[in-house]
Amino acid sequence: MINAPARLMAEFVGTFALVLLGAGSILSGADITGIALAHGIAIFVSVSAFAHISGGAFNPAVTIALWATKRIKSLDALAYIVTQLLGGLLAAFILKFAYGTFAQKVGVPTLAEPIKPLYGLLIEGLATFLLMMVIMGVAIDSRGTFSAVAGLPIGLIITADILFSGPLTGGAMNPARWFGPAIASGQLDNFWIWILGPILGALAAVFLYDGLVKPKKN
Repeated sequence: MINAPARLMAEFVGTFALVLLGAGSILSGADITGIALAHGIAIFVSVSAFAHISGGAFNPAVTIALWATKRIKSLDALAYIVTQLLGGLLAAFILKFAYGTFAQKVGVPTLAEPIKPLYGLLIEGLATFLLMMVIMGVAIDSRGTFSAVAGLPIGLIITADILFSGPLTGGAMNPARWFGPAIASGQLDNFWIWILGPILGALAAVFLYDGLVKPKKN
């Protein structure tokens, strides 16, 4: 088994890359397609590079879902979550330093004007549900035929999810993607949306997948 420092390094770098490239694309003025592609490519590359080391979660919601189904030990899950949050936090502060006063919100996910908080929670939950279902099918389920290239479909579903949810909630699907920019910018409004939404969506997906698809023991 790969040692803990290597696994934590992989989770740190992968989450760092997601926030740096994803939030950075917003600060650079990219349109929604460019923003979606930046996030999707960041995850595609990170999963391809590091999944064999740490599993390639880069997302506390995914880690919690795997822990809830006993696929990861409690201490490992806690270490992963702390590392993911720190990776996103460092990336956000680097963006804040690089862009200066222009980066007041540092790419933090926010609700669009007509979207109510509960609708925002539902949107984040649905987007993360789809993401977690893909992760289960291509990366977790040993019967999946595409596990060696799992980064591609995971990156694609993130891209599609952001095209759908980005204009409404920012399309975080990941508490670490929200946490770093939110702390760096001090923008903590409706914080529970980007924490609870992804966690509930990931939990719903993993339990539904296991309930319907996981082989039953004789």
